[in-house]
This record gives sequence, C-alpha cells and structure tokens, in this order.
Amino acid sequence: MNGIIEIEGMEFFAYHGCYETERKVGNKFLVDLYMEADCSKAAESDDINDSVNYQKAYELVQEEVMKTSHLLENVCKRILDSLYNNMEGIKSAKVKVRKLNPPMGGQIYCSSVTLQR
Repeated sequence: MNGIIEIEGMEFFAYHGCYETERKVGNKFLVDLYMEADCSKAAESDDINDSVNYQKAYELVQEEVMKTSHLLENVCKRILDSLYNNMEGIKSAKVKVRKLNPPMGGQIYCSSVTLQR
C-alpha cells in the first residue's frame, strides 16, 4: 500500500539569494515536502520504526535550509540528496521552497522552486 507523507508549511528564516544583501539580511522561507513510500507495514504495525519518520525528514530539511545558497534550486537539490542519503523507504520525493516577499521591485507574495526525484 503506497502512501504520500506530507509536511507542509515548514517555516524558516534563512539567508538565500543572488544578491549579497539577501544573504546578509535574510528572509522567510516556506518548505513543503511530499514523500511517497510503502506504508503497508507501518499501517499494520502502528510502529514508527516501520514508517518513513517525518520528524527525521523535518530535521534534514531544516539542516539544509539553514546552509546559505544563491539559488532555491540548490536548496531543493540538497534537501532531496539529504533525504535519499539518510532515510530508507522513500520511493519518490518532491520538495517546494518558497521565498516570501522576494526583492524583485514589486509586491510579490513569493517566488518558488519545486524539484522532484
């Protein structure tokens, strides 16, 4: 039985951007994570050890988001790499990183990048 484990709206204050000022001043970022996994064993056993542990996934996301980057594409790739390198049972994953109020010369809620593997 395949399932989708979702962690949505993770909020971080981090230092990403092409402009030096963005990397000094910082900004709010929102991250959404979707992981596909076989949930059969966990659904039957009710044991976290049989599941994709989303607390660990959150900690991995947080670790990568806090590393400064120029591009959101780089942040997304690092998150996916970390998930696949440190967790078992993920069949596919999609991560979306949003930068709130990007400095683009106008009123913009956010810019975002989504990568999937």
